[in-house]
Amino acid sequence: MKELTANTVESSELVEQTFKFWFADNEHIRSPFPLYIQPMLKENATEIFFKWAEGLNAKAKDEVNDTIVGEKFEEIIFEEATKLVKTEDERITILYPFLPRLDDIIKGSQDGKNEEEENTVVGRSLTKEGDSSYMKVVLEKTDTNARWETKFELPA
Repeated sequence: MKELTANTVESSELVEQTFKFWFADNEHIRSPFPLYIQPMLKENATEIFFKWAEGLNAKAKDEVNDTIVGEKFEEIIFEEATKLVKTEDERITILYPFLPRLDDIIKGSQDGKNEEEENTVVGRSLTKEGDSSYMKVVLEKTDTNARWETKFELPA
C-alpha cells in the first residue's frame, strides 16, 4: 500500500471521491447524510481516517489494500454521521441507507392482495425481539389515509 497521509494526491482523491459519491444521489442510491452535517462530517471523518492510517504498524500497512482502506473510510464516515444527526429518523437512515425512508411511496397492501395500492411511509422505528432486530414501518394508504404497519428483519 502506498503511504496514506493527508497530503498525498492518492489520499486526497480517495477522500474527495468517497464524499462525492455519498453526498449526492446516484441512480438507485440516495445520500443518507443530511446537508447540515456534511461539512462537519467531512472534517471529522477525514481527521479520524488519517489518524487510523498513521497508527497502522509496518506489517498492517503491507497487508492493507485499496479495498480495505475504502471500507474503513466508509465505516468511519457512517459512524461519525450517527453522532452528528439530530433525529432518530436521520440516524435510522444512516444505519440503513437502502431501506424505505419517510415520505417514500410503497406499493402493496396490508393483506398482500393489492400490489398496486400506494402507501406513503409516515413512520419507522427500530425494534428488537430476542436476538433479531426489526424495522417497523408505518404506512398510510394514499386513497383513504388509513394507516397500517409492517415490520421486517434487519440484516445483522
